[in-house]
Amino acid sequence: MNGEEMREERFYQLKIRLLDIEPEIWRRFTVPACITLDRLHDVIQIVMGWNDSHLHEFTIGKKRYTEFPESRQDGLVCGRYRLGDLIKKEGRTFLYRYDFGDGWEHELTLEDSHFAEPVMLCFEGERACPPEDVGGVPGYYEFCRAVKDPAHEDHEELLEWVGGEYDGECFDPDGINWMLLRYLMWSRDRHLDWGPIEWHE
Repeated sequence: MNGEEMREERFYQLKIRLLDIEPEIWRRFTVPACITLDRLHDVIQIVMGWNDSHLHEFTIGKKRYTEFPESRQDGLVCGRYRLGDLIKKEGRTFLYRYDFGDGWEHELTLEDSHFAEPVMLCFEGERACPPEDVGGVPGYYEFCRAVKDPAHEDHEELLEWVGGEYDGECFDPDGINWMLLRYLMWSRDRHLDWGPIEWHE
């Protein structure tokens, strides 16, 4: 999508929240209404702080949309559907599931179907995303207890596993928006595709 198209396109304001965790982990962000679900997945990964290491799916109404529909019964290819064709009414909610092992469930709500500015950004949120592969909601709660308690038997091991530190209250909109800008730059449409490429050892 080029700059001219971005100016003409209608934008949505969405809120996403990670279910079954208190205090709540959430973000408020904007995307073009014409965004395909596979690209919406990319944006969610950035705004939430996931690493795109696992499978995902959207559930809208009674239909499921995923990257690999053959791995999920009755799934549809998410890259063939645009958000604005599926979600139109403000207040409508739908689900995004990430990592079928840990089972992270997210609820998205369309808050504004005519966002005033033609820009994609994350402008509000609270708290840090759980680490990847932490073991779902129960594992996340145990992880938080351990990293906050130096006397916990797994304290040092878990801190090393997560990279030395973890601040569960951290929300960095500037860092998120920098990543969104990079994503827009690298994923923009080009006039021509790659064409044939030969790899040489």
